[in-house]
Amino acid sequence: MDETYQKVVEFHGHECPGIATGYRVAKYVLENFNKESADEELVAIVENNACGVDAIQVMLSCTFGKGNLKFLDYGKHAFTFYSRNTGKGLRIYVKGTENDAERKRHTKYLGKTLNEEEAKELAELRKEIIRRILEADDDELLKVEEITIEEPKRARIYNSLVCENCGEYFMEVKGRTIDGKVVCKDCFNKLVHREY
Repeated sequence: MDETYQKVVEFHGHECPGIATGYRVAKYVLENFNKESADEELVAIVENNACGVDAIQVMLSCTFGKGNLKFLDYGKHAFTFYSRNTGKGLRIYVKGTENDAERKRHTKYLGKTLNEEEAKELAELRKEIIRRILEADDDELLKVEEITIEEPKRARIYNSLVCENCGEYFMEVKGRTIDGKVVCKDCFNKLVHREY
C-alpha cells in the first residue's frame, strides 16, 4: 500500500472499493491533467457523494470549504475536472471491475447485519475487487474524455444574517421570508409544514 493510498484510507476510515476507485481517479488526474490545487486552480465536479470523493479531497485538495468541490446528485461514479490555469476540462467515468454476479453478491450484503460466514465472504469479495481496481490499466477502469465546459464560478463569501425565528446565523442568499420575518431554510421548512 503506497503512502498516498494509506493517507486516503486513513482519512476515509476504512478501505473499500469506493475509496480505491477515488484513489485511481485522483491519481490519473495528478499524472495526466493537473497537480493538486493549492487554492481553486483545480475544480472537481463530482456526480456522487460516495466514498471515492474522499480521495479527491485528500489527493487533489478539492474541498467544499474552498469552493472547488461541486456536487451534482446524479448517483454516477463520474468526475469532471476543470483547470483554471489552462481552461481545459476532463471527465472521468469509472467503468468498474465487477461483473454482474459479483455486483449482485456485493450489494446483497450491504445495509444488513451479517453473520460470521457472510462477513467473511463479503470481506474476501471486497478485497478482490479492491485489488482489481488498484491493478487495472487506466483504460480498463476509466473512461476518460477531454471536454469543454464553462468555467465554474469561484467560491464566494456572503453576508450572514440572524434568523428571526431560531436566532442562528445563516448565509444571506439562503434566507427565506415568511410571516414578515427573514428566516433560515430550516426554520422556513418547519414553519411551512406546520401550516399544513
